[in-house]
Amino acid sequence: MSRERLARLLLVAFGVALAVDLVSLLADARTGHVAAKPLLMPLLAGYAAVRGAPRPLLAALLFGWGGDVFLLSDADWAFLVGMGSFAAGHVCYLVLFGRARTSPVLAAGYGVTLVAVVALLWPDLPADLRVPVAAYSLLLTAMAYRASGLGPAAGAGGALFLLSDTLIATGVAAWPQLPAPDFWIMLTYATAQYLLATGVLRTASAERPLPSGPAGVPSPSARPRT
Repeated sequence: MSRERLARLLLVAFGVALAVDLVSLLADARTGHVAAKPLLMPLLAGYAAVRGAPRPLLAALLFGWGGDVFLLSDADWAFLVGMGSFAAGHVCYLVLFGRARTSPVLAAGYGVTLVAVVALLWPDLPADLRVPVAAYSLLLTAMAYRASGLGPAAGAGGALFLLSDTLIATGVAAWPQLPAPDFWIMLTYATAQYLLATGVLRTASAERPLPSGPAGVPSPSARPRT
């Protein structure tokens, strides 16, 4: 089987697992959710690996898998461990984004959003979660902002990741929720990870040197088609 075909199969499997998870959440079928959710990030990581992903991207996705698994539990310790796993994934993303150019206006917008959200959530969060949630929010917001340096798709992924985790935080703070809140959390989260992964892969592919022929000239098959 060719690498391209394997990559397509893994991406289709990711889409199927996500569909099963989302339908299970809408149908309040916890068994389907518990079975499908842990498959998402390994399948996306497998797709990225076949596409030649840099190691920090694979690490970010696998740390996301750890967060997914721990957040299946309602225990407070599992929530903290899961949040720590996601935080490690954000660090991996920040390493990937490096010094990509970003907008200072966008930085100001994300900064205002961070302060406003943490200030509003703070009184309603359990006392032992306030500082960890605030610290995590700072890291998450930095990741979302820096993601914009890889282009619109990755930037949208960072923003959706921020939205998804904000929805989780409002639930922890016992704020009023949207109908089927877990559906919206998983939809925005899985879409975010997909957009971030493909944004990184696109950038890595563009930066990868073209294979050259004997005289150091890119071979015809390696040249971009018009």
